[in-house]
Amino acid sequence: AGATGRVVLVGGGPGDPGLITVAGRQWLSRADVVVTDRLGPTSLLSELSPDVEIIVVGKTAGNHPIPQDSINRILVEHAQAGRTVVRLKGGDPFVLGRGGEEAEALARAGVPYAVIPGITSAIAAPAYAGIPVTHRGITTSLVIASAHAGAGQALDAARTAPHDAALVML
Repeated sequence: AGATGRVVLVGGGPGDPGLITVAGRQWLSRADVVVTDRLGPTSLLSELSPDVEIIVVGKTAGNHPIPQDSINRILVEHAQAGRTVVRLKGGDPFVLGRGGEEAEALARAGVPYAVIPGITSAIAAPAYAGIPVTHRGITTSLVIASAHAGAGQALDAARTAPHDAALVML
């Protein structure tokens, strides 16, 4: 058995390749393997060495050609083969990104991993539109709700949010 590599879950930001963090760019430059989806800053992949293996696992609504269990297995297998694997994700790995599921699979397999946070669209989209998600005297808290499972849970979050909260529905 070879030395175990590692996996770094990198949040690529909200789509603009200039918004990936410095740490995220550094890990991309160190990768042996990049496992990416369609929401990450994929234009950055052209800057990588031709020796870097790129595995595209992109999903679209209703089309999941590579199920999450298979993605988890890809991450584990490459790390167990001694490679440095970057899992390049859109936004932040732990905001609607299944990064938590990937981290759990890595921990169960005993694979070392790290998380490089990314800028989530829940913050970036309002900022680009000139809307602060907190503002002294107006909004003192932020509620982010997902509507992926239907509007019910998102509407419940809106109903139970503090009156001075900014609401971001994803």
